[in-house]
Amino acid sequence: MGGGAALAGGQTDLLHRRQALAGKSGWAGLVANLRVFLIAVFASLGGLLYGYNQGVFSGVLPMNNFIKEIGDDAIDSGKKGWLVAILELGAWIGVLCTGYLADRFSRKYTIIIAVVVFCVGVVVQTAAKAAPSIYGGRFVTGLGVGSLSMVVPLYNAEMAPPEVRGSLVGLQQLAITFGIMVSFWIDYGTNHIGGTGDTQTQAAWRIPLALQLFPALILGLGALFIPFSPRWLVKQGREEEALAVLSRARPHAPPDLVRLEFLEIKAQHEFEEEVSREMFPQYQDGTFASNFKLGFHEYLSLFKKRTLLRRVAIGTLIMFFQQWTGVNAVLYYAPSIFNQLGLTGSTNSLLATGVVGVAMFLATIPAVIWIDQLGRKPVLISGAFIMAGCHFIVALLAGLYQDDWESHAAAGWVAVVFVWIFAVGFGYSWGPCAWIVIAEIWPLSIRGKGLSIAASSNWMNNFIVGQVTPTMLEHLTYGTNIFFGAFSLLGGLFVWFLMPETKLLTLEEMDEVFGDAEGLGVADLARQRAIHERLGLIDAGNISKSSDEKIRDEKEHIASPAAV
Repeated sequence: MGGGAALAGGQTDLLHRRQALAGKSGWAGLVANLRVFLIAVFASLGGLLYGYNQGVFSGVLPMNNFIKEIGDDAIDSGKKGWLVAILELGAWIGVLCTGYLADRFSRKYTIIIAVVVFCVGVVVQTAAKAAPSIYGGRFVTGLGVGSLSMVVPLYNAEMAPPEVRGSLVGLQQLAITFGIMVSFWIDYGTNHIGGTGDTQTQAAWRIPLALQLFPALILGLGALFIPFSPRWLVKQGREEEALAVLSRARPHAPPDLVRLEFLEIKAQHEFEEEVSREMFPQYQDGTFASNFKLGFHEYLSLFKKRTLLRRVAIGTLIMFFQQWTGVNAVLYYAPSIFNQLGLTGSTNSLLATGVVGVAMFLATIPAVIWIDQLGRKPVLISGAFIMAGCHFIVALLAGLYQDDWESHAAAGWVAVVFVWIFAVGFGYSWGPCAWIVIAEIWPLSIRGKGLSIAASSNWMNNFIVGQVTPTMLEHLTYGTNIFFGAFSLLGGLFVWFLMPETKLLTLEEMDEVFGDAEGLGVADLARQRAIHERLGLIDAGNISKSSDEKIRDEKEHIASPAAV
Protein backbone atom coordinates (compact mmCIF):
# COMPACT_ATOMS: atom_id res chain seq x y z
CA MET A 1 0.00 0.00 0.00
CA GLY A 2 2.91 2.35 0.65
CA GLY A 3 2.67 5.60 2.54
CA GLY A 4 3.23 3.99 5.93
CA ALA A 5 6.55 5.69 6.50
CA ALA A 6 5.16 9.03 5.45
CA LEU A 7 2.52 8.71 8.11
CA ALA A 8 5.18 8.47 10.78
CA GLY A 9 5.64 12.23 10.58
CA GLY A 10 9.16 12.68 11.94
CA GLN A 11 9.21 12.11 15.69
CA THR A 12 5.45 11.48 15.94
CA ASP A 13 4.14 8.20 17.28
CA LEU A 14 0.95 7.77 15.23
CA LEU A 15 -0.56 5.21 17.52
CA HIS A 16 -0.80 7.98 20.07
CA ARG A 17 -1.74 10.51 17.44
CA ARG A 18 -4.88 8.45 16.93
CA GLN A 19 -5.56 8.72 20.68
CA ALA A 20 -5.06 12.48 20.52
CA LEU A 21 -7.31 12.86 17.48
CA ALA A 22 -9.93 10.29 18.49
CA GLY A 23 -13.50 11.48 18.67
CA LYS A 24 -15.90 11.35 21.58
CA SER A 25 -16.94 8.14 23.26
CA GLY A 26 -20.28 7.13 24.78
CA TRP A 27 -23.56 8.40 23.35
CA ALA A 28 -21.91 11.53 21.91
CA GLY A 29 -19.51 9.30 20.03
CA LEU A 30 -22.37 7.19 18.68
CA VAL A 31 -24.06 10.31 17.29
CA ALA A 32 -20.76 11.49 15.80
CA ASN A 33 -20.35 8.08 14.09
CA LEU A 34 -23.97 7.89 12.99
CA ARG A 35 -23.40 5.73 9.92
CA VAL A 36 -21.53 3.02 11.81
CA PHE A 37 -24.03 3.31 14.67
CA LEU A 38 -26.96 2.67 12.33
CA ILE A 39 -25.18 -0.29 10.72
CA ALA A 40 -24.52 -1.74 14.19
CA VAL A 41 -28.13 -1.19 15.26
CA PHE A 42 -29.27 -2.99 12.11
CA ALA A 43 -26.83 -5.89 12.62
CA SER A 44 -28.00 -6.17 16.23
CA LEU A 45 -31.31 -7.48 14.92
CA GLY A 46 -29.42 -10.75 15.28
CA GLY A 47 -29.33 -10.19 19.03
CA LEU A 48 -33.03 -9.35 19.01
CA LEU A 49 -33.74 -12.67 17.28
CA TYR A 50 -31.67 -14.48 19.91
CA GLY A 51 -33.47 -12.76 22.79
CA TYR A 52 -36.93 -13.11 21.26
CA ASN A 53 -36.42 -16.80 20.60
CA GLN A 54 -35.06 -17.27 24.10
CA GLY A 55 -38.15 -15.74 25.66
CA VAL A 56 -41.04 -16.60 23.36
CA PHE A 57 -41.13 -20.32 24.04
CA SER A 58 -41.64 -19.84 27.77
CA GLY A 59 -45.03 -18.29 27.05
CA VAL A 60 -45.94 -20.81 24.35
CA LEU A 61 -45.27 -23.90 26.51
CA PRO A 62 -48.22 -23.47 28.95
CA MET A 63 -50.75 -22.38 26.30
CA ASN A 64 -53.75 -24.71 26.26
CA ASN A 65 -53.86 -25.16 22.50
CA PHE A 66 -50.12 -25.84 22.29
CA ILE A 67 -50.47 -28.61 24.86
CA LYS A 68 -53.50 -29.95 22.97
CA GLU A 69 -51.61 -30.03 19.63
CA ILE A 70 -48.23 -31.29 20.85
CA GLY A 71 -49.44 -33.70 23.53
CA ASP A 72 -47.43 -35.31 26.31
CA ASP A 73 -44.13 -33.71 25.23
CA ALA A 74 -45.50 -30.33 26.40
CA ILE A 75 -46.54 -31.75 29.80
CA ASP A 76 -44.00 -34.40 30.81
CA SER A 77 -41.19 -32.61 32.66
CA GLY A 78 -38.36 -34.54 31.00
CA LYS A 79 -39.70 -34.14 27.47
CA LYS A 80 -40.59 -30.50 28.07
CA GLY A 81 -36.98 -29.90 29.08
CA TRP A 82 -35.81 -31.30 25.76
CA LEU A 83 -38.32 -29.17 23.86
CA VAL A 84 -36.61 -26.11 25.32
CA ALA A 85 -33.00 -27.24 25.56
CA ILE A 86 -32.58 -28.68 22.08
CA LEU A 87 -32.32 -25.11 20.78
CA GLU A 88 -29.28 -24.52 23.00
CA LEU A 89 -27.69 -27.73 21.72
CA GLY A 90 -28.12 -26.43 18.18
CA ALA A 91 -26.74 -23.04 19.21
CA TRP A 92 -23.65 -24.68 20.72
CA ILE A 93 -22.93 -26.41 17.40
CA GLY A 94 -23.70 -23.18 15.53
CA VAL A 95 -21.15 -21.25 17.60
CA LEU A 96 -18.44 -23.84 16.94
CA CYS A 97 -19.06 -23.66 13.17
CA THR A 98 -19.23 -19.88 12.93
CA GLY A 99 -15.52 -19.16 13.30
CA TYR A 100 -14.75 -21.10 10.13
CA LEU A 101 -17.76 -19.72 8.23
CA ALA A 102 -16.99 -16.11 9.18
CA ASP A 103 -13.38 -16.42 8.00
CA ARG A 104 -14.22 -18.41 4.86
CA PHE A 105 -17.33 -16.63 3.57
CA SER A 106 -17.08 -13.25 5.40
CA ARG A 107 -18.95 -11.90 8.40
CA LYS A 108 -21.56 -10.40 6.07
CA TYR A 109 -22.44 -13.63 4.25
CA THR A 110 -22.30 -15.64 7.48
CA ILE A 111 -25.05 -13.39 8.85
CA ILE A 112 -27.13 -14.16 5.76
CA ILE A 113 -26.46 -17.91 6.01
CA ALA A 114 -27.42 -17.88 9.70
CA VAL A 115 -30.65 -16.01 8.92
CA VAL A 116 -31.62 -18.56 6.25
CA VAL A 117 -31.01 -21.44 8.67
CA PHE A 118 -32.93 -19.60 11.39
CA CYS A 119 -35.92 -19.01 9.10
CA VAL A 120 -36.07 -22.68 8.06
CA GLY A 121 -36.27 -23.66 11.73
CA VAL A 122 -38.96 -21.08 12.47
CA VAL A 123 -41.11 -22.23 9.55
CA VAL A 124 -40.87 -25.86 10.70
CA GLN A 125 -41.89 -24.88 14.26
CA THR A 126 -44.73 -22.64 13.15
CA ALA A 127 -46.22 -25.31 10.89
CA ALA A 128 -45.69 -28.11 13.42
CA LYS A 129 -48.46 -30.67 13.88
CA ALA A 130 -46.59 -32.87 16.34
CA ALA A 131 -43.67 -32.82 18.76
CA PRO A 132 -40.96 -34.07 16.33
CA SER A 133 -41.41 -30.95 14.20
CA ILE A 134 -40.93 -28.76 17.28
CA TYR A 135 -37.77 -30.66 18.22
CA GLY A 136 -36.34 -30.46 14.69
CA GLY A 137 -37.38 -26.86 14.14
CA ARG A 138 -35.92 -25.66 17.42
CA PHE A 139 -32.62 -27.46 16.77
CA VAL A 140 -32.28 -25.85 13.32
CA THR A 141 -33.32 -22.47 14.73
CA GLY A 142 -30.64 -22.94 17.38
CA LEU A 143 -27.97 -23.38 14.71
CA GLY A 144 -28.91 -19.95 13.34
CA VAL A 145 -29.24 -18.31 16.76
CA GLY A 146 -25.84 -19.58 17.90
CA SER A 147 -24.16 -18.37 14.75
CA LEU A 148 -25.75 -14.91 15.00
CA SER A 149 -24.82 -14.64 18.69
CA MET A 150 -21.15 -14.81 17.67
CA VAL A 151 -20.95 -13.19 14.23
CA VAL A 152 -23.01 -10.05 14.97
CA PRO A 153 -20.83 -8.73 17.84
CA LEU A 154 -17.76 -9.75 15.81
CA TYR A 155 -18.98 -7.68 12.85
CA ASN A 156 -19.93 -4.71 15.03
CA ALA A 157 -16.54 -4.74 16.77
CA GLU A 158 -14.69 -4.80 13.44
CA MET A 159 -16.73 -1.96 11.94
CA ALA A 160 -16.54 0.31 15.00
CA PRO A 161 -13.98 3.07 15.58
CA PRO A 162 -12.01 2.42 18.79
CA GLU A 163 -13.65 5.17 20.86
CA VAL A 164 -17.17 3.66 20.57
CA ARG A 165 -16.37 -0.03 20.10
CA GLY A 166 -17.51 -0.99 23.60
CA SER A 167 -20.84 0.79 23.19
CA LEU A 168 -21.51 -0.78 19.79
CA VAL A 169 -20.67 -4.28 20.97
CA GLY A 170 -22.85 -3.63 24.03
CA LEU A 171 -25.78 -3.09 21.67
CA GLN A 172 -25.89 -6.87 21.29
CA GLN A 173 -26.73 -7.39 24.96
CA LEU A 174 -29.33 -4.60 24.86
CA ALA A 175 -30.87 -6.16 21.75
CA ILE A 176 -31.06 -9.55 23.47
CA THR A 177 -32.83 -8.19 26.53
CA PHE A 178 -35.12 -6.11 24.31
CA GLY A 179 -36.03 -9.25 22.35
CA ILE A 180 -36.80 -11.11 25.58
CA MET A 181 -39.01 -8.26 26.79
CA VAL A 182 -40.94 -8.03 23.50
CA SER A 183 -41.47 -11.80 23.32
CA PHE A 184 -43.00 -11.93 26.81
CA TRP A 185 -45.56 -9.24 25.98
CA ILE A 186 -46.44 -10.74 22.61
CA ASP A 187 -47.09 -14.05 24.36
CA TYR A 188 -49.30 -12.23 26.84
CA GLY A 189 -51.31 -10.67 24.01
CA THR A 190 -51.71 -13.68 21.73
CA ASN A 191 -52.63 -15.92 24.66
CA HIS A 192 -56.12 -14.34 24.50
CA ILE A 193 -56.80 -15.36 20.88
CA GLY A 194 -59.92 -17.52 21.05
CA GLY A 195 -59.88 -17.36 24.85
CA THR A 196 -57.42 -18.64 27.42
CA GLY A 197 -59.17 -21.97 28.04
CA ASP A 198 -60.20 -24.86 25.81
CA THR A 199 -61.49 -22.46 23.16
CA GLN A 200 -58.03 -21.06 22.53
CA THR A 201 -57.03 -21.32 18.85
CA GLN A 202 -53.78 -22.42 17.23
CA ALA A 203 -53.05 -18.81 16.31
CA ALA A 204 -52.32 -18.11 20.00
CA TRP A 205 -48.98 -19.92 19.77
CA ARG A 206 -48.30 -20.04 16.03
CA ILE A 207 -48.36 -16.23 15.65
CA PRO A 208 -45.65 -15.47 18.25
CA LEU A 209 -43.45 -18.17 16.70
CA ALA A 210 -44.07 -16.90 13.16
CA LEU A 211 -43.40 -13.26 14.08
CA GLN A 212 -39.70 -14.12 14.36
CA LEU A 213 -39.59 -14.27 10.57
CA PHE A 214 -40.14 -10.53 10.07
CA PRO A 215 -36.99 -9.18 11.80
CA ALA A 216 -35.06 -12.17 10.44
CA LEU A 217 -36.05 -11.38 6.85
CA ILE A 218 -35.25 -7.70 7.37
CA LEU A 219 -31.81 -8.67 8.67
CA GLY A 220 -31.15 -11.20 5.92
CA LEU A 221 -32.22 -8.95 3.05
CA GLY A 222 -30.64 -5.84 4.54
CA ALA A 223 -27.34 -7.65 5.13
CA LEU A 224 -26.94 -7.83 1.35
CA PHE A 225 -26.35 -4.07 1.40
CA ILE A 226 -24.10 -3.67 4.45
CA PRO A 227 -20.35 -3.40 3.78
CA PHE A 228 -17.89 -6.22 4.28
CA SER A 229 -15.85 -6.03 7.46
CA PRO A 230 -12.61 -4.15 6.68
CA ARG A 231 -10.69 -6.66 8.79
CA TRP A 232 -12.03 -9.56 6.72
CA LEU A 233 -11.15 -7.70 3.51
CA VAL A 234 -7.57 -7.24 4.72
CA LYS A 235 -7.34 -10.96 5.51
CA GLN A 236 -8.42 -11.67 1.93
CA GLY A 237 -5.78 -9.31 0.51
CA ARG A 238 -8.44 -6.83 -0.66
CA GLU A 239 -6.74 -3.84 0.93
CA GLU A 240 -8.05 -1.11 -1.39
CA GLU A 241 -11.61 -2.25 -0.65
CA ALA A 242 -10.89 -2.24 3.08
CA LEU A 243 -9.60 1.33 2.91
CA ALA A 244 -12.66 2.37 0.88
CA VAL A 245 -15.03 0.78 3.46
CA LEU A 246 -13.28 2.62 6.29
CA SER A 247 -13.48 5.91 4.40
CA ARG A 248 -17.22 5.56 3.84
CA ALA A 249 -17.77 4.47 7.44
CA ARG A 250 -15.80 7.47 8.82
CA PRO A 251 -17.03 10.30 6.55
CA HIS A 252 -16.00 13.04 9.01
CA ALA A 253 -12.60 11.62 10.00
CA PRO A 254 -9.37 13.14 8.61
CA PRO A 255 -7.92 11.01 5.74
CA ASP A 256 -4.70 10.44 7.70
CA LEU A 257 -6.68 9.04 10.61
CA VAL A 258 -8.63 6.67 8.34
CA ARG A 259 -5.43 5.45 6.73
CA LEU A 260 -3.86 5.04 10.14
CA GLU A 261 -6.74 2.81 11.26
CA PHE A 262 -6.31 0.77 8.07
CA LEU A 263 -2.61 0.26 8.83
CA GLU A 264 -3.45 -0.84 12.37
CA ILE A 265 -5.84 -3.44 10.94
CA LYS A 266 -3.14 -4.59 8.55
CA ALA A 267 -0.66 -4.78 11.42
CA GLN A 268 -3.03 -6.96 13.44
CA HIS A 269 -3.48 -9.31 10.49
CA GLU A 270 0.27 -9.62 10.01
CA PHE A 271 0.64 -10.23 13.74
CA GLU A 272 -1.81 -13.16 13.64
CA GLU A 273 -0.17 -14.62 10.53
CA GLU A 274 3.31 -14.32 12.02
CA VAL A 275 2.30 -16.01 15.29
CA SER A 276 0.64 -18.86 13.39
CA ARG A 277 3.69 -19.42 11.14
CA GLU A 278 6.04 -19.45 14.09
CA MET A 279 3.99 -21.81 16.28
CA PHE A 280 2.76 -24.21 13.59
CA PRO A 281 4.95 -23.98 10.45
CA GLN A 282 3.85 -27.44 9.31
CA TYR A 283 0.23 -26.38 8.72
CA GLN A 284 0.65 -23.40 6.39
CA ASP A 285 -0.12 -24.83 2.95
CA GLY A 286 -3.72 -23.54 2.99
CA THR A 287 -5.46 -26.88 2.40
CA PHE A 288 -8.61 -27.80 4.28
CA ALA A 289 -6.80 -30.59 6.16
CA SER A 290 -4.00 -28.25 7.24
CA ASN A 291 -6.45 -25.56 8.30
CA PHE A 292 -8.35 -28.11 10.39
CA LYS A 293 -5.16 -29.39 12.05
CA LEU A 294 -3.97 -25.82 12.60
CA GLY A 295 -7.21 -24.90 14.35
CA PHE A 296 -7.11 -28.04 16.50
CA HIS A 297 -3.53 -27.43 17.66
CA GLU A 298 -4.22 -23.73 18.31
CA TYR A 299 -7.02 -24.77 20.66
CA LEU A 300 -4.84 -27.46 22.22
CA SER A 301 -2.12 -24.90 22.99
CA LEU A 302 -4.46 -23.25 25.50
CA PHE A 303 -4.19 -26.29 27.77
CA LYS A 304 -0.42 -26.77 27.65
CA LYS A 305 0.59 -23.85 29.85
CA ARG A 306 -0.50 -23.37 33.44
CA THR A 307 -1.17 -19.64 33.20
CA LEU A 308 -3.22 -20.09 30.01
CA LEU A 309 -5.08 -22.98 31.62
CA ARG A 310 -5.97 -20.63 34.48
CA ARG A 311 -7.45 -18.18 32.01
CA VAL A 312 -9.39 -20.99 30.36
CA ALA A 313 -10.70 -22.03 33.78
CA ILE A 314 -11.78 -18.49 34.68
CA GLY A 315 -13.46 -17.94 31.30
CA THR A 316 -15.37 -21.22 31.30
CA LEU A 317 -16.31 -20.99 35.00
CA ILE A 318 -17.59 -17.43 34.64
CA MET A 319 -19.95 -18.71 31.95
CA PHE A 320 -20.76 -21.80 34.03
CA PHE A 321 -21.83 -19.68 37.00
CA GLN A 322 -23.68 -17.24 34.75
CA GLN A 323 -25.99 -20.02 33.59
CA TRP A 324 -26.32 -21.72 36.99
CA THR A 325 -27.60 -18.53 38.58
CA GLY A 326 -30.84 -19.89 37.11
CA VAL A 327 -31.44 -16.97 34.79
CA ASN A 328 -32.52 -19.10 31.87
CA ALA A 329 -34.62 -21.29 34.14
CA VAL A 330 -36.55 -18.07 34.85
CA LEU A 331 -36.61 -16.96 31.22
CA TYR A 332 -37.67 -20.34 29.83
CA TYR A 333 -40.12 -21.39 32.53
CA ALA A 334 -41.26 -18.12 34.13
CA PRO A 335 -45.01 -18.85 33.70
CA SER A 336 -44.58 -22.23 35.43
CA ILE A 337 -42.56 -20.60 38.21
CA PHE A 338 -45.20 -17.93 38.77
CA ASN A 339 -47.94 -20.59 38.80
CA GLN A 340 -46.06 -22.31 41.62
CA LEU A 341 -46.01 -18.99 43.48
CA GLY A 342 -49.79 -18.79 43.48
CA LEU A 343 -50.44 -16.79 40.29
CA THR A 344 -53.07 -19.11 38.89
CA GLY A 345 -54.22 -18.83 35.29
CA SER A 346 -52.07 -18.30 32.24
CA THR A 347 -52.99 -14.61 31.96
CA ASN A 348 -51.62 -13.66 35.39
CA SER A 349 -48.47 -15.73 35.01
CA LEU A 350 -47.76 -14.28 31.55
CA LEU A 351 -48.33 -10.77 32.87
CA ALA A 352 -45.79 -11.33 35.64
CA THR A 353 -43.43 -12.83 33.07
CA GLY A 354 -43.69 -9.66 30.99
CA VAL A 355 -42.46 -7.61 33.93
CA VAL A 356 -39.36 -9.86 34.11
CA GLY A 357 -38.45 -8.80 30.58
CA VAL A 358 -38.95 -5.10 31.28
CA ALA A 359 -36.91 -5.25 34.51
CA MET A 360 -33.98 -7.04 32.86
CA PHE A 361 -33.93 -4.73 29.85
CA LEU A 362 -33.94 -1.54 31.94
CA ALA A 363 -31.26 -2.88 34.28
CA THR A 364 -28.93 -3.64 31.37
CA ILE A 365 -28.82 -0.02 30.13
CA PRO A 366 -26.81 1.54 33.00
CA ALA A 367 -24.53 -1.49 33.13
CA VAL A 368 -23.45 -1.03 29.52
CA ILE A 369 -22.77 2.68 30.13
CA TRP A 370 -20.92 2.55 33.49
CA ILE A 371 -19.28 -0.87 33.65
CA ASP A 372 -15.79 0.56 33.02
CA GLN A 373 -16.11 3.01 35.90
CA LEU A 374 -17.44 0.46 38.43
CA GLY A 375 -15.08 -2.43 37.73
CA ARG A 376 -15.82 -6.09 36.98
CA LYS A 377 -15.54 -7.67 40.42
CA PRO A 378 -17.87 -5.32 42.37
CA VAL A 379 -20.54 -5.64 39.70
CA LEU A 380 -20.32 -9.45 39.49
CA ILE A 381 -20.12 -10.00 43.26
CA SER A 382 -23.01 -7.69 44.10
CA GLY A 383 -25.16 -9.19 41.34
CA ALA A 384 -24.43 -12.73 42.50
CA PHE A 385 -25.32 -11.98 46.12
CA ILE A 386 -28.52 -10.14 45.12
CA MET A 387 -29.60 -13.11 42.97
CA ALA A 388 -28.71 -15.58 45.72
CA GLY A 389 -30.71 -13.58 48.26
CA CYS A 390 -33.72 -13.46 45.93
CA HIS A 391 -33.60 -17.22 45.38
CA PHE A 392 -33.40 -17.94 49.13
CA ILE A 393 -36.26 -15.57 49.99
CA VAL A 394 -38.50 -17.08 47.29
CA ALA A 395 -37.61 -20.58 48.56
CA LEU A 396 -38.44 -19.60 52.14
CA LEU A 397 -41.83 -18.16 51.20
CA ALA A 398 -42.66 -21.12 48.95
CA GLY A 399 -41.63 -23.56 51.66
CA LEU A 400 -43.95 -21.90 54.14
CA TYR A 401 -46.99 -21.18 51.97
CA GLN A 402 -46.93 -23.22 48.75
CA ASP A 403 -49.74 -25.45 50.00
CA ASP A 404 -52.03 -22.51 50.77
CA TRP A 405 -51.22 -19.52 48.58
CA GLU A 406 -54.87 -18.46 48.52
CA SER A 407 -54.72 -17.59 52.20
CA HIS A 408 -51.34 -15.90 51.86
CA ALA A 409 -51.72 -13.89 48.67
CA ALA A 410 -49.46 -11.11 49.98
CA ALA A 411 -46.61 -13.56 50.53
CA GLY A 412 -47.10 -14.82 46.99
CA TRP A 413 -46.76 -11.32 45.59
CA VAL A 414 -43.65 -10.73 47.70
CA ALA A 415 -42.13 -13.85 46.12
CA VAL A 416 -43.07 -12.57 42.65
CA VAL A 417 -41.41 -9.21 43.38
CA PHE A 418 -38.20 -10.98 44.37
CA VAL A 419 -38.21 -12.83 41.05
CA TRP A 420 -38.38 -9.40 39.40
CA ILE A 421 -35.51 -8.16 41.60
CA PHE A 422 -33.57 -11.25 40.54
CA ALA A 423 -34.02 -10.17 36.90
CA VAL A 424 -32.65 -6.72 37.77
CA GLY A 425 -29.69 -8.30 39.57
CA PHE A 426 -28.79 -10.36 36.53
CA GLY A 427 -29.47 -7.58 34.04
CA TYR A 428 -26.91 -5.15 35.44
CA SER A 429 -24.23 -7.69 36.38
CA TRP A 430 -23.74 -11.19 35.02
CA GLY A 431 -25.65 -10.49 31.82
CA PRO A 432 -23.22 -7.99 30.24
CA CYS A 433 -20.21 -8.26 32.55
CA ALA A 434 -19.50 -11.97 32.12
CA TRP A 435 -19.11 -11.44 28.37
CA ILE A 436 -16.77 -8.49 28.95
CA VAL A 437 -14.51 -10.54 31.24
CA ILE A 438 -14.13 -13.48 28.87
CA ALA A 439 -13.25 -11.10 26.03
CA GLU A 440 -10.40 -9.29 27.80
CA ILE A 441 -8.42 -11.89 29.78
CA TRP A 442 -6.52 -13.36 26.81
CA PRO A 443 -3.22 -12.47 25.15
CA LEU A 444 -3.66 -11.12 21.63
CA SER A 445 -2.35 -14.24 19.90
CA ILE A 446 -5.01 -16.58 21.32
CA ARG A 447 -7.89 -14.22 22.07
CA GLY A 448 -10.24 -15.62 19.43
CA LYS A 449 -9.71 -19.24 20.44
CA GLY A 450 -9.98 -18.52 24.16
CA LEU A 451 -13.16 -16.50 23.71
CA SER A 452 -14.79 -19.26 21.66
CA ILE A 453 -14.08 -21.88 24.35
CA ALA A 454 -15.60 -19.67 27.05
CA ALA A 455 -18.62 -18.90 24.85
CA SER A 456 -19.17 -22.59 24.16
CA SER A 457 -19.30 -23.11 27.94
CA ASN A 458 -22.18 -20.63 28.03
CA TRP A 459 -24.22 -22.53 25.46
CA MET A 460 -23.52 -25.99 26.85
CA ASN A 461 -24.50 -25.00 30.38
CA ASN A 462 -27.50 -23.15 28.95
CA PHE A 463 -28.53 -26.42 27.31
CA ILE A 464 -28.20 -28.38 30.56
CA VAL A 465 -30.16 -25.81 32.59
CA GLY A 466 -32.97 -25.79 30.04
CA GLN A 467 -33.13 -29.57 30.04
CA VAL A 468 -33.18 -30.21 33.80
CA THR A 469 -35.28 -27.29 35.08
CA PRO A 470 -38.76 -28.80 34.45
CA THR A 471 -37.82 -31.95 36.37
CA MET A 472 -36.38 -29.85 39.19
CA LEU A 473 -39.52 -27.69 39.39
CA GLU A 474 -41.69 -30.82 39.53
CA HIS A 475 -39.74 -32.82 42.09
CA LEU A 476 -37.76 -30.22 44.09
CA THR A 477 -40.35 -27.40 43.91
CA TYR A 478 -38.89 -24.60 46.09
CA GLY A 479 -35.68 -26.62 46.39
CA THR A 480 -34.97 -25.45 42.84
CA ASN A 481 -34.52 -21.92 44.19
CA ILE A 482 -32.22 -23.16 46.94
CA PHE A 483 -30.16 -25.00 44.31
CA PHE A 484 -29.78 -21.98 42.03
CA GLY A 485 -29.31 -19.68 45.01
CA ALA A 486 -26.40 -21.80 46.21
CA PHE A 487 -24.74 -21.62 42.81
CA SER A 488 -25.31 -17.85 42.66
CA LEU A 489 -23.59 -17.53 46.02
CA LEU A 490 -20.72 -19.78 44.87
CA GLY A 491 -20.35 -17.65 41.75
CA GLY A 492 -19.98 -14.51 43.84
CA LEU A 493 -17.40 -16.18 46.09
CA PHE A 494 -15.53 -17.49 43.05
CA VAL A 495 -15.21 -13.96 41.67
CA TRP A 496 -14.31 -12.54 45.10
CA PHE A 497 -11.47 -14.94 45.86
CA LEU A 498 -10.29 -16.40 42.56
CA MET A 499 -10.92 -13.92 39.74
CA PRO A 500 -8.59 -10.91 39.38
CA GLU A 501 -9.97 -7.47 38.62
CA THR A 502 -9.47 -6.83 34.91
CA LYS A 503 -10.77 -3.27 34.62
CA LEU A 504 -8.44 -1.11 32.49
CA LEU A 505 -5.53 -3.58 32.73
CA THR A 506 -2.89 -3.51 30.01
CA LEU A 507 -1.57 -6.78 28.58
CA GLU A 508 1.54 -6.45 30.73
CA GLU A 509 -0.58 -6.10 33.87
CA MET A 510 -2.81 -8.97 32.73
CA ASP A 511 0.28 -11.20 32.57
CA GLU A 512 1.20 -10.15 36.10
CA VAL A 513 -2.21 -10.87 37.66
CA PHE A 514 -2.33 -14.29 35.99
CA GLY A 515 1.20 -15.18 37.12
CA ASP A 516 2.61 -15.43 33.60
CA ALA A 517 6.35 -15.21 34.31
CA GLU A 518 7.20 -15.59 30.63
CA GLY A 519 4.95 -12.66 29.82
CA LEU A 520 3.05 -14.00 26.83
CA GLY A 521 1.07 -10.77 26.62
CA VAL A 522 4.28 -8.73 26.77
CA ALA A 523 5.84 -10.91 24.06
CA ASP A 524 2.76 -10.34 21.94
CA LEU A 525 3.10 -6.58 22.44
CA ALA A 526 6.78 -6.70 21.46
CA ARG A 527 5.92 -8.58 18.29
CA GLN A 528 3.09 -6.17 17.56
CA ARG A 529 5.38 -3.18 18.16
CA ALA A 530 7.92 -4.56 15.67
CA ILE A 531 5.21 -4.95 13.03
CA HIS A 532 3.92 -1.43 13.73
CA GLU A 533 7.43 -0.06 13.29
CA ARG A 534 7.84 -1.99 10.04
CA LEU A 535 4.60 -0.48 8.68
CA GLY A 536 5.55 3.02 9.81
CA LEU A 537 2.98 3.18 12.58
CA ILE A 538 5.69 3.79 15.20
CA ASP A 539 8.77 5.94 14.93
CA ALA A 540 11.58 3.93 16.55
CA GLY A 541 13.09 7.08 18.01
CA ASN A 542 9.91 7.77 19.94
CA ILE A 543 9.25 4.36 21.48
CA SER A 544 11.03 5.12 24.73
CA LYS A 545 8.65 7.92 25.64
CA SER A 546 5.76 7.25 27.97
CA SER A 547 2.19 7.21 26.68
CA ASP A 548 1.38 10.48 28.44
CA GLU A 549 4.45 12.17 26.98
CA LYS A 550 3.56 10.98 23.48
CA ILE A 551 -0.03 12.18 23.70
CA ARG A 552 1.11 15.54 25.10
CA ASP A 553 3.71 15.95 22.34
CA GLU A 554 1.15 15.11 19.68
CA LYS A 555 -1.43 17.57 21.05
CA GLU A 556 1.27 20.27 21.05
CA HIS A 557 2.18 19.33 17.48
CA ILE A 558 -1.45 19.52 16.37
CA ALA A 559 -1.90 22.90 18.06
CA SER A 560 1.23 24.42 16.48
CA PRO A 561 0.95 26.76 13.46
CA ALA A 562 3.21 24.44 11.45
CA ALA A 563 0.83 21.56 11.97
CA VAL A 564 -2.11 23.66 10.82
